[in-house]
Amino acid sequence: MEKLVYSVIGVMSGTSLDGIDLAYIRFEKKEHWTFHIIEAETYSYSEDWKLILQNLHRSSTTILAEKDLQYTKLLGDTILKFINSKNLREIDLICSHGHTIFHEPDRGITYQIGNKEALAKQLVQTVICDFRAQDVLLGGQGAPLVPIGDLLLFPDYNACLNLGGFANGSMSKNGDVIAYDICAVNTVMNLLAEKKGMPFDKGGELAKNGTLIPELFSDLGALKFYKIDSPKSLGIEWVNSIISPLLAKFNDHKVENILHTYARHISFEISRNFSENQHVLVTGGGAKNLFLMSLLKTDCLATLFLPDEKLIDFKEALIFGFLGVLRVRNEVNCLSSVTGASVDHSSGYIFFP
Repeated sequence: MEKLVYSVIGVMSGTSLDGIDLAYIRFEKKEHWTFHIIEAETYSYSEDWKLILQNLHRSSTTILAEKDLQYTKLLGDTILKFINSKNLREIDLICSHGHTIFHEPDRGITYQIGNKEALAKQLVQTVICDFRAQDVLLGGQGAPLVPIGDLLLFPDYNACLNLGGFANGSMSKNGDVIAYDICAVNTVMNLLAEKKGMPFDKGGELAKNGTLIPELFSDLGALKFYKIDSPKSLGIEWVNSIISPLLAKFNDHKVENILHTYARHISFEISRNFSENQHVLVTGGGAKNLFLMSLLKTDCLATLFLPDEKLIDFKEALIFGFLGVLRVRNEVNCLSSVTGASVDHSSGYIFFP
């Protein structure tokens, strides 16, 4: 008899370096898929690891391989800490995204550290990971991967928006599910907040107290990425090579003013991707930026819905848990209409202890 209930740990580390998100979820297949997030926790990175992850893309292949193994051990230790602190006993799968170091799909490159067989051996659990690589091999962007979860887990909404390191949206168009990255969010906002000695702009207070820099707003809006049709995706390389040098031209302005302008840019770019007939579920750390959300509610014609805080914080961990369930069932978890791959497929490597 086909298994219908799965107890899963979903693991996510985003490019904004907030930490490692873990969620213990029960999925059940009835008429449609249902889920319940039973436990969830974010484990912050040490300052040393933050520095390593910020700079690893510049390292030699030897150092990269060494840090990959060390990060896999860190991931395993963190997952074990979560399991023991929450006293979790029933675990069918551990489904991990890893941490992205390179994502340049147009060059056939995507690489997430932490996706090693050693993780399954350390945890003595079945691990499903490395969800992006197969899609890139099939000619896709390897991202976004959340839309299949949006489609099957959140049928009450006709669009979803995640405000994480990058903003990405998913929606139906002409009978197909489409999704794509829209712009950089916390990857940029956090870097700016750090200039004021803060890890992030809590509630958007810094940005709220700034004023618009019209030239910067115009320059940001003119970037080529925004003129490209989907499928398309963004990586930290784009922030480092395009956004950071552009912002550096305005270093003589107050950080608050740059943050304010960038928040208005985010709102503008997101708003032009949604229409008034859409009911949009909004999640991710950026959903807690009250200033950004106030801009979006003014600029966006769509109706925006904020769920409970647990779903705001852990939706990506939830979705990667679900991607693992679909993978172990050999069901499609990666849509060609989203990524541009040659076919729909079931992606992710399965490692046994």
